[in-house]
Amino acid sequence: MTAAASRRRLSPGELLSLSLYWFGLNFHWGALLPIVIPAEVLKFVPEAEKGAALARVFAGGAFVALIVMPLAGALSDRSLSPMGRRRPYILVGEILNAVALLALGYAPTFALFIVAYWFVQFANNFGGTAYSALIPDLVPPEQRGEASGFMGLMTMLGTAIAGVVAGILMQRNLVIPSYLLIITVLLVTMAVTVWILKEQPLRSRPPFNLRDFLAGFWVDPRRYPDCAWLFFARFLALLGFYTLLNFLQFFLHDYLHIENAKEATGYVTAAVILGALVSAYAAGQISDRIGRRAIVSASTVVMGVLCLVFLTAPSFRLMLALGVLFGVGFGAFTSVDWALATDVLPSETSAAKDLGIWGISATLPQVVAPLIGGPLLDAFNRTGPNRGYVVLFIMGASYLIVASLAIWKIKKAR
Repeated sequence: MTAAASRRRLSPGELLSLSLYWFGLNFHWGALLPIVIPAEVLKFVPEAEKGAALARVFAGGAFVALIVMPLAGALSDRSLSPMGRRRPYILVGEILNAVALLALGYAPTFALFIVAYWFVQFANNFGGTAYSALIPDLVPPEQRGEASGFMGLMTMLGTAIAGVVAGILMQRNLVIPSYLLIITVLLVTMAVTVWILKEQPLRSRPPFNLRDFLAGFWVDPRRYPDCAWLFFARFLALLGFYTLLNFLQFFLHDYLHIENAKEATGYVTAAVILGALVSAYAAGQISDRIGRRAIVSASTVVMGVLCLVFLTAPSFRLMLALGVLFGVGFGAFTSVDWALATDVLPSETSAAKDLGIWGISATLPQVVAPLIGGPLLDAFNRTGPNRGYVVLFIMGASYLIVASLAIWKIKKAR
């Protein structure tokens, strides 16, 4: 695939090649966020402090990502590397990511564990932000819904397989093999994508001005109201999602009384992704025909309602079925929301920087959700058995419902 071909329609094989590294990135986070990190935290802190401890890990790491994403995006937009603008950042970032994962696995204290996780966030977002710009770089606007469908498919597959495999390994206390597997998948998919993609190097770049560079990180909501509303809606939707995801393993153990909670978390994650696979690719293609807003709005409503249904304390088998339904909403949201973002970017000449800023709407909830949810979980659980989970899931539902309304404020895209 060449830059010269960047504005022609791409074949399904080319779209698959373009999206392959999404599998590795989502295998990475699908293993770490719901399974590996919560399980590891319990090695270092008492049971009564697990919510606040998990908040320190996740919130600090997400704050690192908030800084790295727009910076790495802006730098890759200006890169004159012979390899192209994006590939050098992908390569360096994910090699550093592998080193950080090894440090995480062998961390002897909770303080070093937290620092290693922050390094993971830095390295992963350094390469991942540049990678995210390849869709607007290479895919014509009329095909971005289809490309987002491929991205959603790889996202779902990576997350589902990671959940099942990491859950089984961590339940058997195979901690280091879990980290080594994540590293292997990440590096192999990265290497294939970097090898296949052929970028045309940027021939020249505008003179560098620090003031203009820093000012470029601000997207004026009055000038670009659609970007502002999309940012707000996505922030709320993912705030609801991470309010559930961060504490899912603890919910299954404490609220549903499932003993093998690590492995069960992997199966619930896989059930969600199974539902998402049903909707992700199809929703991306349908959105090219009927528009994006209705699909994104409906999908967030589905997820919000199901947050409340989870609190009825179903059997684990019913929990899996509800997870599939939740996944249908999540898959449609994931694939179409990305296409909607590419439709309302302020400028395609700075796609990586703008997507890095837009990506904050996904990273900021990872800061806010544990900072709010962790202390609330511990505090309300002290007032009565499992009251903290009731509070968190009601909050998550509220975030998602408001997001479904905010998406209709976008006017530029259908």
